[in-house]
Amino acid sequence: MNILLVGSGGREHALAWKIVQSEHCDTLYCAPGNAGIAACATCVDIKDTDIDGLIAFAKDNAIDLVVVGPEAPLVAGLADALARENIRVFGPSQNAAQLEGSKAFMKDLCAKYAIPTAAYGTFSDADDAIAFIKKNGAPIVVKADGLAAGKGVIIAETEDDAIAAVNDMLSGNAFGESGHRVVIEEFMDGEELSFFALTDGKSILPLTSAQDHKRVFDGDKGPNTGGMGAYSPAHMMTPKLHDAIMETIIRPTVDGMKAEGCPFKGVLYAGIMLVGGTPKLLEYNIRFGDPECQPIMMRLESDLVDILTAVADETLENIIHQVRWSSQTALCVVMAAKGYPGSYPKNTPIGSLEQADAVDGTKTFHAGTAQDTDGQLVSVGGRVLGVTALGQTTEDAQAKAYTAVDTIDWPDGFCRRDIGWRAIKAQKAA
Repeated sequence: MNILLVGSGGREHALAWKIVQSEHCDTLYCAPGNAGIAACATCVDIKDTDIDGLIAFAKDNAIDLVVVGPEAPLVAGLADALARENIRVFGPSQNAAQLEGSKAFMKDLCAKYAIPTAAYGTFSDADDAIAFIKKNGAPIVVKADGLAAGKGVIIAETEDDAIAAVNDMLSGNAFGESGHRVVIEEFMDGEELSFFALTDGKSILPLTSAQDHKRVFDGDKGPNTGGMGAYSPAHMMTPKLHDAIMETIIRPTVDGMKAEGCPFKGVLYAGIMLVGGTPKLLEYNIRFGDPECQPIMMRLESDLVDILTAVADETLENIIHQVRWSSQTALCVVMAAKGYPGSYPKNTPIGSLEQADAVDGTKTFHAGTAQDTDGQLVSVGGRVLGVTALGQTTEDAQAKAYTAVDTIDWPDGFCRRDIGWRAIKAQKAA
């Protein structure tokens, strides 16, 4: 098969790394890719939101499967455009992509199909939103309705902070068009995990769980980010919890989307909050997480192309019982540019990645990297590398990952030093 992967982040590097291991993959292209992806795919200079350019490339290069990594092209209708050209695609339609593209759509679906989630209100008028905040008090959560690159969520500790967030979003200052409508939710106190499942609109293949680390600094301090690290599986996952998530959240979502006339085909990434042991849905993403995808791909032992093709062809039921996972834990440490998630320098040199990958059981996935005119690897983004390791336990995987991190020569980068801390604390207490 000739395969086109769309995207340029750490998630896409992990997908590319796994796709090229498939016996079905003859040629892998990636648009636009990054310096790490270039080692396992032919990168083509087409932006992930250039739908016309991607369609033309797919037709000119006899592409058999397009795998869409990020959410923005899906929300913009890339899967629909490919389907109109009879090009097989992994990723949901534009209507189905509203599950991530509109938090209001997602919350309304939950309300209609009795999917457990936080109580909420949706507002485009600031006065109405402020009245809701004053009625419900703080802490309270304010979310931009549209896509905001993982940063459109404000957990307000006071009513004044919540009101300021509402005014900032609705004015268009914070997130532009994405913030012209806001969803305000009750604050749910508990432990968070990520749960992934694939669906072809009918059948469901539960994948695995992970736990992300959103705050920028150790001990979950500082502002939220796109994710500073993750490990899989999540330490609190049990067969009972798995079944509860499938029965109360994932299955009703798939059935509900089908009933609404927009069946979902692709990956459902459910952000779950455990409240008193009961899973409640925080939000849906319509793609693999970043950095969760990196440890998930490290643990997947089956052929990824087989799985993605079955979703695209609506034949998922035929392979559900064939998918195999490593029993080991995988852990990803994100190395980011100093200053992230605020302003940060670009084009800073990075060295010694070969030594990092020489650490047993580790792989460094690239996110914001490029090569300069001299062939030097440089940083071009905020989150730049995802140093990922496989180990017998979370503690073992963590030790390997940080050993690899410490070999990397990048003075302008930093990372959290406590990825996986909740799992290690729980395992030591057991």
